[in-house]
Amino acid sequence: MSQSVSKARTIAATMRPGRSRMFLRAIPVVAVAAAVLLGGCARRDSITVGAIPDDYRTNHPIMIAEKNQKIDLPVGAGDRGMTGHQRDTLLGFLDGYDKSAAPALTIAIPLGSANEVAAMVAGRDFARLAAASGVNRNRIVMTSYQSASAEASAPVRVSFVAVKAQTDKCGRWPDDLLETSENKHYADFGCSYQNNLAAQMANPADLLGPRKSSDIDPANRSKVIDVYRARGISNEFLGNSEVTY
Repeated sequence: MSQSVSKARTIAATMRPGRSRMFLRAIPVVAVAAAVLLGGCARRDSITVGAIPDDYRTNHPIMIAEKNQKIDLPVGAGDRGMTGHQRDTLLGFLDGYDKSAAPALTIAIPLGSANEVAAMVAGRDFARLAAASGVNRNRIVMTSYQSASAEASAPVRVSFVAVKAQTDKCGRWPDDLLETSENKHYADFGCSYQNNLAAQMANPADLLGPRKSSDIDPANRSKVIDVYRARGISNEFLGNSEVTY
C-alpha cells in the first residue's frame, strides 16, 4: 500500500498544482476502499452448509441385519393340545421363516406355571405343525423358561432368527421443534417412513442390488408377438385416436 501511495505522489508532482491537490485528496479514499475489499475477500466462513447432514435417509438409514422374530402363544390351563386359533396364528408366523437359510426354530415351554402341563402338550403340537410346514425337524429346538408366577398361565414362545431390513427406533426428540435457526428438520423426521419401508421389504437382499434376470420363455414370447401382429391397429383405437392416419 505504501508503494502505491509513493507512486501516486510522484505522479501528482508532475501535474499542475490544482489538479495535484485534488488527486492527493482522493488517495486516502481509494486506499481505504481497497483495504475493505481485500479484507472481505480474505475473510471466509468456517461452516460449510453442504457438509451438515440433513437427510432423513442419512439420519435413519435402513440396515440389513439379523433380527429375532418371536411370538407368544397363550395356552389355557384346561387346553388339551393345539387349538384352531393357535394353529392359524402359528402358520401366519411361519410364513416369514426362510426355508433356504433354515435357522433354528425355538419353542420355549414355561416351567412352574399354572398351565405347565397344557403348555407342554401344545408345544409338541406346535413342533409337529412346524415340521409339516416345511421346517426341518433337526432345526426345531424344544426348550423351557422359568415362569414368573406359579398362579398365572404363561405363553409358549416360538422364535427364530431372520435377516430383516430395519432401522433405528423412532421417538427421539432431543431438541425443541421450534428451534429452526439452522433451517434443518427435527431429529425424528422421516423415521416412521423408513420403518414402514423396511417392514414392507419381502426380500431385504433387494436393497443390496438387483436380482439376476430370469430365463426368457421363447415359446411364450413368440406367441405374444404373433398375437400382436395379428391384431394390427384396431378400429376402436383409430376411432378414439386424435391422430388421423
